[in-house]
Amino acid sequence: MKVRTHITISKNLLKEIDELNDHARNRSIFIEEAVEAYLALKRRRNRDQRDLELINRSARELKQDAEDVLSYQVDI
Repeated sequence: MKVRTHITISKNLLKEIDELNDHARNRSIFIEEAVEAYLALKRRRNRDQRDLELINRSARELKQDAEDVLSYQVDI
């Protein structure tokens, strides 16, 4: 479902949109697609950040486990 909204953007940004937009399409479609792409990028970055935090936490735990195991070794 589409909802009508009103936004305010700079003239320079509007000019750039018009230059990049296929003039057969209207601005609303162009802006909607741009926002969807941006949101997908933000979701991907947020997911990647959460994954990195999990990997780092696991790495710290594995490092502690390895150090614990190594502490039981005796010199030969």
